[in-house]
Amino acid sequence: MTQIASSAVPTRVPHQLETDRSSVPAATPSTGRLIGIDLARGLAVFGMYSAHVGPDVTVGGPVGFLLEMARGRSSALFALLAGFSLVIITGRPHPRTGRSGRQAVVRVVIRAVVLLALGYALTALDTQVDVILSFYGLLFLAILPMYRLRARTLALIAAAGALVLPQVLYVIRKSIEEGNWADAIAARDPLARISGTDGIIELLFTGEYPVLTWMPFLIAGMAVARLDLTRAGIRSRLALTGGALALLGYGGSWLALRLVPHTLSAVAAATGGSSASSAWWSDTVGEPEDGTPLAWLLVAAPHSQTTFSILGNTGVALVAVAVCLTVADRMPRLTRLATPVAAVGMTALTVYVLHIVALWFFTHVWHVALIEDTTMSALPVLLGFIVAAMLLATVWTRLFRRGPLEYLLHIATRPARHIK
Repeated sequence: MTQIASSAVPTRVPHQLETDRSSVPAATPSTGRLIGIDLARGLAVFGMYSAHVGPDVTVGGPVGFLLEMARGRSSALFALLAGFSLVIITGRPHPRTGRSGRQAVVRVVIRAVVLLALGYALTALDTQVDVILSFYGLLFLAILPMYRLRARTLALIAAAGALVLPQVLYVIRKSIEEGNWADAIAARDPLARISGTDGIIELLFTGEYPVLTWMPFLIAGMAVARLDLTRAGIRSRLALTGGALALLGYGGSWLALRLVPHTLSAVAAATGGSSASSAWWSDTVGEPEDGTPLAWLLVAAPHSQTTFSILGNTGVALVAVAVCLTVADRMPRLTRLATPVAAVGMTALTVYVLHIVALWFFTHVWHVALIEDTTMSALPVLLGFIVAAMLLATVWTRLFRRGPLEYLLHIATRPARHIK
């Protein structure tokens, strides 16, 4: 969610999309923003909007399909790009070392703490939105020790995490369901007392974005950031890898749900008797109500925290990044038309926070039931949020290099300059 710093690109970019070159070491050549990354982040913002104020996916048709594409997959794209941003902060293409490296690490730590606090502040607004920022804060801290690793190593760790961590989370969640150790920890957790949540237990295991199974997304983003994205063929390979992961994740879940005996019936029973036939792709299957069966590990629905889900969502995110990078590099006219979307990506933290504050204002001050309306009548509301974000972001980025909250976050990290 934090704003992208800079990365080498071969072409001149518009003034409003230029990087803050004061943050680039003098020894490095002149650089510009990776506009394709901004485009991808802007699309991720709109996907989050659709999940929060858009119609339900059951409306069907092209609108329902687009909404379904955004469910869970936009937040996964956000997470992958967050890992990309961490590498930008700590040095790309080569990690910073010495004093510069220590300062970069402290900047990441400060950002993580700020995001953690900001996330809990937004959660306190009680908008029924599962705010991702607090999870991001802990995720940044969890993956920070890996910032010096190479792309291949990071990719292998991300793959291993996708294969192993969902099973670990399942065992831990079953232990939480059957015991009281998590409640005992939460009762003594100062973070839980301050935030009014389950604190570290929620961040690690029981929340909507548990750190244990969301780390692979960020680590995959770090691996992408380590690649030379200007090299011939690298974007096509990125797209092919994403397509293969998506096929393996969603296709593997589809096969497993139908080939493993009694799996569909077990998933349907756990989710209140709903149809489980779409659990390989859609969140319309719901969530387990009275305990999570072992068969749930074969589901690939968004936010199901399974291996299949992580593989499929990572694949979609990689394809989206590859497409946006290609558009920015090969289609200048389309890139100019998409400037408002890229502007949203440049100010992603600001527009994300603003849309939650707007939801709080409409629902708690004006008492307008925006989130509860999941019919097609919610489509104009969604379009209104998207247009407002593009207008505000476009005007702001024509005047300033950073969004307002991005600038405040930058100021908050200034003490890192004093690190020796």
